[in-house]
Amino acid sequence: MRYRRLGHSDLEVSEISLGAWLTYAGGIELEQTKACTEAAFDAGINFFDTANVYGRGAAETAWGEILSKHPRDSYILATKVWGQMSDTDQGLSAAQIAKQIDASLTRLQTDHVDLYQAHRFDPSVPIEETIEALQLVVRQGKARYLGFSEWTPEQIRAAIDIAGPSLFASSQPQYSMLWQAPEAELFQLCKANDISQIVWSPLAQGVLTGKYQPGTPPPPDSRFASDAMSGSKDLVFTEPALEAVQRLAPIADGLGVSMPVLALAWVLRRGEVASAITGASRPEQVHANAAAAGVELSADVLQAIDAALADVPVRRPTLAPFAQEGIRYR
Repeated sequence: MRYRRLGHSDLEVSEISLGAWLTYAGGIELEQTKACTEAAFDAGINFFDTANVYGRGAAETAWGEILSKHPRDSYILATKVWGQMSDTDQGLSAAQIAKQIDASLTRLQTDHVDLYQAHRFDPSVPIEETIEALQLVVRQGKARYLGFSEWTPEQIRAAIDIAGPSLFASSQPQYSMLWQAPEAELFQLCKANDISQIVWSPLAQGVLTGKYQPGTPPPPDSRFASDAMSGSKDLVFTEPALEAVQRLAPIADGLGVSMPVLALAWVLRRGEVASAITGASRPEQVHANAAAAGVELSADVLQAIDAALADVPVRRPTLAPFAQEGIRYR
């Protein structure tokens, strides 16, 4: 495993990290979650990313039970706030942030997280209130650093104008061979302010593994065959995407690597990316993904990948699911 510095922080995160978005929020059982988490430690993965809204606390609770068995300084833990936790609990108001960080820490069985992220922007709350509440979490020692996920460039600039570039250490966008939108503007903006990318869905929810074939239903043991884990498949599960992945397979074969390794190495080719957040429902998937650390792709290979993908990837700036434009000031 190789490690990269997370923005301006002193955190050195593994190039491949483990996320709890669909799997550990209820998609698989606790014993499988434990097996995958232990496999991550075995593979040298030290960065674990979750959110309060994943299973409305279920993912945090599962990891609290599992990770608390490990020394706290042996892993870097990230969670998020914003998602709907009840009929009345959602967003980035000062009251919500104060309430949700305490609830997350209780479920995670720790006194602090290393990275606390605004899961989306909340235009219903004055941006100054959100920033001050997040800064308070850090001053209280409940989080070491702050990040955001799927904010628009306008929202990022507004936050930096108010609090300076040291406010955030990380950005968490969707990014993969099939979803290249962050390259259009986000990467450059964040790099200029020493904000690293920790990208979600680098395997396009499994599409880039090659397990899904054009014109055929998802395999019965796959994520997209599960009602609990297939809610976001329309982002990447299209016939043109499946056909493009088939064109990538000979490239991986020629390099002697798996399709996941090819896809993850492609993401990690960018220095702006500190870590690629991967999901796994089986320990062997964790080890297979971890093999991508340190794999470098030549210019010829990158050109072949571009040719295989053709015009299939999303390349223009695109508003993320649940994201909202606009900013409210006091």
